Amino acid sequence: MTEKIFGIHAVQAVLSRSPERVKNLYVQNGRADKRLQEVLSLASSSSIAVVQRPRDELDKMVEGRHQGVIAQVEPAPEFREKDLPDLVAAAGSAALILVLDGITDPHNLGACLRSADAAGVTAVVAPRDNSVGLGATVFKVACGAADVVPFIQVTNLARSLQQMQQAGIWIVGMAGEADTSLYDRDLSGPTALVLGAEGAGMRRLTRENCDYLAKLPMAGTVSSLNVSVAAGICLFEVVRQRQK
Repeated sequence: MTEKIFGIHAVQAVLSRSPERVKNLYVQNGRADKRLQEVLSLASSSSIAVVQRPRDELDKMVEGRHQGVIAQVEPAPEFREKDLPDLVAAAGSAALILVLDGITDPHNLGACLRSADAAGVTAVVAPRDNSVGLGATVFKVACGAADVVPFIQVTNLARSLQQMQQAGIWIVGMAGEADTSLYDRDLSGPTALVLGAEGAGMRRLTRENCDYLAKLPMAGTVSSLNVSVAAGICLFEVVRQRQK
């Protein structure tokens, strides 16, 4: 079984990191700009055949803005729930987990994965039910991060949080009604940041399994941030504290 990845950054990332996964590469007739030439050069260096197609045919192959390039690839190696303890153990005191509870928009997941990659996150964890998984839109928005950041969907998120606690990870739930700012918390040790869907927030059982709640201080009239924006801010507060 294969899947389609589209968009310049997403296709370039898979050609750079895992060219053996690429089975077919489709590009738009007549495109010869520098960005596409970089993609074609990577394909040539890995002896990957390129198939020229009219734009309207590419439009029919995927839903979304393909930017003139589509790769048909073998799925990336899938991380499973049983892999999480080993990932946490390997990271040791630098473990940083991003937990997304009930995120259903693939654009948000893709943006979260991109921030997670930039922040050096150990793994991104999400429930298997009522949560978006990896797909073409996620890969495009993530700009290659979906290929390298372990994304693990778990059957029981509350149980997974408890297992993280037993492994020495502090669980920090982000909630607008919390009394303490995230900036006033010590995030230098092994940490899992939990963010819920915009509006609904974390589910009750998820909240109950957090060690403590924290908030981002909001100075304006907007009461909440998009989850991917909030995730980026929270992750890089951890990075800032650890560098300090």
